[in-house]
Amino acid sequence: MSNYDVFESPFSTRYASPEMQHIFSATNKFRTWRKLWIVLAEAEKELGLDITQDQIDEMKQHQDDINFQVAEEQERKVRHDVMSHVYAYGVQCPNAKPIIHLGATSCYVGDNTDIIIMRQAMELLRGKVLSVLAKLADFAEKYADMPTLAFTHFQPAQPTTVGKRACLWMNELLLDIEDIDHFLSTLKLLGSKGTTGTQASFLELFNGDHAKCRQLDQKIAEKTGFSGCYPVSGQTYSRKVDSRALNVLSGIAQSAAKFSNDIRLLQHKKEVEEPFEKSQIGSSAMAYKRNPMRSERIGSLARFVITSSLNPAITSATQWLERTLDDSANRRLAVAESFLAVDAILDIFANVSSGLVVYPKVIEKHLNEELPFMATENIMMDAVKAGGDRQELHERIRVHSQAAAQRVKAEGGDNDLLQRLKGDAAFAAIADTLGASLDASRYVGRAPQQVREFLAENVRPLLAEAGTGVVNAELRV
Repeated sequence: MSNYDVFESPFSTRYASPEMQHIFSATNKFRTWRKLWIVLAEAEKELGLDITQDQIDEMKQHQDDINFQVAEEQERKVRHDVMSHVYAYGVQCPNAKPIIHLGATSCYVGDNTDIIIMRQAMELLRGKVLSVLAKLADFAEKYADMPTLAFTHFQPAQPTTVGKRACLWMNELLLDIEDIDHFLSTLKLLGSKGTTGTQASFLELFNGDHAKCRQLDQKIAEKTGFSGCYPVSGQTYSRKVDSRALNVLSGIAQSAAKFSNDIRLLQHKKEVEEPFEKSQIGSSAMAYKRNPMRSERIGSLARFVITSSLNPAITSATQWLERTLDDSANRRLAVAESFLAVDAILDIFANVSSGLVVYPKVIEKHLNEELPFMATENIMMDAVKAGGDRQELHERIRVHSQAAAQRVKAEGGDNDLLQRLKGDAAFAAIADTLGASLDASRYVGRAPQQVREFLAENVRPLLAEAGTGVVNAELRV
């Protein structure tokens, strides 16, 4: 049967990077199982069990060359994945066969591997978030001073700058980095807890020595690069750990979706566009179109991740007593695919961020259409300083503003508010300086300074500390 006759995940064929696909691959999973069996044997030997160095060396010799076919054939017979791989490892390691998986239950390899894989995946995503930050930082610095029309309720508001808007996107990602770092710094292994989390099998192996049971957990953690193991558990680690992980991923997806929505709005206004390849087709019917398909894909994948974060939350809430197996199938899908989806999102995010196209003339045109309204307070104050009556001036501005707005909205004309004010005797004293009121840089507040301060104090130090290089994200189909 060819690949065209069976379902293939779009994460494998379209979206996720080779690096993230490898992390969630069978090869990485089962090599980690074997590493954990080696770690267990080493720790048990160090704590006095009758395990030889020759047995451990034999296990190490075959850690990476997994005999998948032997394991698969055995699983068809016994219907148990862990015991099938114990058997397959034993076939390759006849001397070590008696001590492989000694005292452990399936969750020793299954759950500890899941934790290790989540750490690997989260570390990869952290680097990709930093890569996006680096690209956006360059963009924000370049356009720190360029005034642009800002919006509240998607209605024209006070101007900001193009660079300041990019800082809003970066600020979301900084919050995501904080969440990633908190997750990684508090992540622990399950350790060697046994069938119901009591370590009864290990207490038996160590002849009732409680101290050695505790030392076993710590040695396993240290040998796998963790600070420790969760102090108590049932058979599995708390499924709230999965929920915490996917909450972090949901946060990244939220940040990316916010960015993608903004780009789609700005592309509609023809102010900023995502990259568009020379031979790219925007529409099968409308050849002139330049659709923001990359930003739309970010939004689509982000929606998948955000809704998927509910799965581990519900799974965590519905686990019975020391464990049930209704978590298994759900976790295989929700956890892995959420990491694969965020990986794809960040690659597209990086691609779009590195190729944003800004159209200053369109931005200036849109500003000029609204700036006369925004300048009225300054105009009124200048006229008062020249001897005018504040209340009278306010009324004259109100009347002229309404008339100018009517011309724009009802007649499709240009905003002629400034011309109306110049022709009003109440503003004669400042008529020659009214043009200066339309300098957009007067209305952006501290936006340029905020950009430079934010980059210098918050973004650049983080990038320097991480030593990140910009990852050239491949844009998959």
